[in-house]
Amino acid sequence: MHDYEISDDKSRLDIDAIHEFLSQSYWSPGIPRSTVERAIQGSMCFGVYLDDKQVGFARVISDKATFAYLADVFILDGHRGLGLSKRLMAHVFEHADLQGLRRFMLATKDAHGLYSQFGFSELANPHIYMEILRPDIYQSPTR
Repeated sequence: MHDYEISDDKSRLDIDAIHEFLSQSYWSPGIPRSTVERAIQGSMCFGVYLDDKQVGFARVISDKATFAYLADVFILDGHRGLGLSKRLMAHVFEHADLQGLRRFMLATKDAHGLYSQFGFSELANPHIYMEILRPDIYQSPTR
């Protein structure tokens, strides 16, 4: 099996590869590169690498004390089915800055099976949550 590496060193991130994937994903179609760059600057980031080429990514927005939100998780097509998503999630959840949090959230359309292995479940009280959702914001000409 290939020798994949997971790192939280932001200097290793391939912003072009991350942007290319995210701009075509179902959750952030058309996202501008500048928005991806700002999101990375304000987040904890985890890259998955094979021979220094980035093949996966995860981003966590957190105060590192009480709350975290997991976002933008992906493994490129040619590297799926090797357990890399599980390894990536294990790495995220083992990170020292993400221990003892009261709430860890995410949104997913199709990966409930993966995330439930790490303790995620449907919202216990969905009626207490509110959101502002702008799904077409990256297609807006005023952006």
